[in-house]
Amino acid sequence: MIRLIREEDIPATALVHKAAFVRQGHSQEWIQCNFNAFPRFQIYVAELDGKVVGYIIWNQKSGFRPEAVLELEQLAVSPDFHGQGIGRRLVVESLPLVKQQLAERDAVIKHVMVTTRADNFAQELYKSALGAEVEATITNLYSADEVLLIARNVKV
Repeated sequence: MIRLIREEDIPATALVHKAAFVRQGHSQEWIQCNFNAFPRFQIYVAELDGKVVGYIIWNQKSGFRPEAVLELEQLAVSPDFHGQGIGRRLVVESLPLVKQQLAERDAVIKHVMVTTRADNFAQELYKSALGAEVEATITNLYSADEVLLIARNVKV
């Protein structure tokens, strides 16, 4: 099940973050501050048998506009659940929920952007699930080269 995060999900979501992003720290604080920034940041979790096994963070860029540019800020699935399509479900099933949230403010999705390491296999997910295309490569941004992908005129 893909659903909006609840406050009681934060510790479990932070554990997924910690396992997925080993070079990052302060997982609980990271998830908490993004949770606190709703609706600019919207976090959706993947839940299996009552356990949070993944999450996605969507971020509205450059203010609350009638045509929102979203960033897929972060996507993570617990390593024990890799290869089961949970990442794809998080993208595909949460985006209509974001669209619904935007509609409450009379806004629509215009474009979706995402950055990821140039060597991250998730690029293929972003291309196939969103129709995103690489627009630029940014050298040595975080821990390696990053690519900026944009899905233009997204229809959900």
